[in-house]
Amino acid sequence: KALRLSGGDHIHAGTVVGKLEGERDITLGFVDLLRDDFVEKDRSRGIYFTQDWVSLPGVLPVASGGIHVWHMPALTEIFGDDSVLQFGGGTLGHPWGNAPGAVANRVALEACVQARNEGRDLASEGNQIIREASKWSPELAAACEVWKEIKFEFQAMDTI
Repeated sequence: KALRLSGGDHIHAGTVVGKLEGERDITLGFVDLLRDDFVEKDRSRGIYFTQDWVSLPGVLPVASGGIHVWHMPALTEIFGDDSVLQFGGGTLGHPWGNAPGAVANRVALEACVQARNEGRDLASEGNQIIREASKWSPELAAACEVWKEIKFEFQAMDTI
């Protein structure tokens, strides 16, 4: 809130997936507080009182921390279009180098946005969407192979 009040334009918002995984509802509540002008009280989402931001500019949520191409469907569904997705190792860890890593992430993002805009369900079809896109992008296919076994399985720390 202090960042938004002071004119900041982006902040790490949690990721829901990856190594900085957090509780989905609380993360979505926080994202709403960053972007929306008016947010109703909803304790289940970590919003303890109604907040009217009037016309104060919003803040872009940033997601990072162990994210890679297989997370793209969930990230697209959670954060939508107005967000920053920081793929550090998910880009730099590509077996062919940084540029192909960036291409793989961009192809995965565009495939997910197109699928969402066509009305496909990213939650249930996400892996299939990525597999389909990897058929015409060798960079994405290589990234899919590298990241296929990576999982971060631990309990969320930010539960209510």
